[in-house]
Amino acid sequence: MATFYIAAQTLWNDRRAQDMIEYSLLAAAIAVIVAGFLPPSIMPSISTIFSKVISGFNAS
Repeated sequence: MATFYIAAQTLWNDRRAQDMIEYSLLAAAIAVIVAGFLPPSIMPSISTIFSKVISGFNAS
């Protein structure tokens, strides 16, 4: 149990990736806001682009 407590405390105090998480959340929020203002005629083409990007990630 002591080993688990030490590991949990180490993870809780680790701040190395905090900036990356904050930037990711900011980028996601901006993407949602921008998507809300895009006209519906553009959305299918953007959806196609995102589908191709995701399938590229899945293929790797």
